Amino acid sequence: MDEKDYDGIFYPGGNRPLLDLSNDKDSIRLIQSFYENKKPTGLVCHAPAALKNVKTSDGVYLVKRKKVTGFTNSEEKAVELTDEVPFLVEDMLKENGGVYSKADDWQSYSVQDENLVTGQNPASSIEVADFFFEMLQN
Repeated sequence: MDEKDYDGIFYPGGNRPLLDLSNDKDSIRLIQSFYENKKPTGLVCHAPAALKNVKTSDGVYLVKRKKVTGFTNSEEKAVELTDEVPFLVEDMLKENGGVYSKADDWQSYSVQDENLVTGQNPASSIEVADFFFEMLQN
């Protein structure tokens, strides 16, 4: 897959990004390429886990100083998977320098920073898709 062939990249939620996309070199390269080429980059729920090892060409974590959100520690605890997942999305985004914010558990919440949009949980999917679609129009 080549970023030049697409207008944006969108990662839906689910636990899989925690297990494979966070370390997948192709995914990391694609996210970096889309973001640095000012193309919409959207991730919702657990999908921001795919940002874990993404750095800009300057070697800085992509999320550093960016407004971001993703599945919260308390939501992970509520579904009783805290000890099952390899890392917590909220903690990782903060550790990588993201300006993490959230709403109450299970409420729709998303944030956009430049061409990056992230959503907190499944309830945020429509809101993130709306931001993403709006970015595609610009």
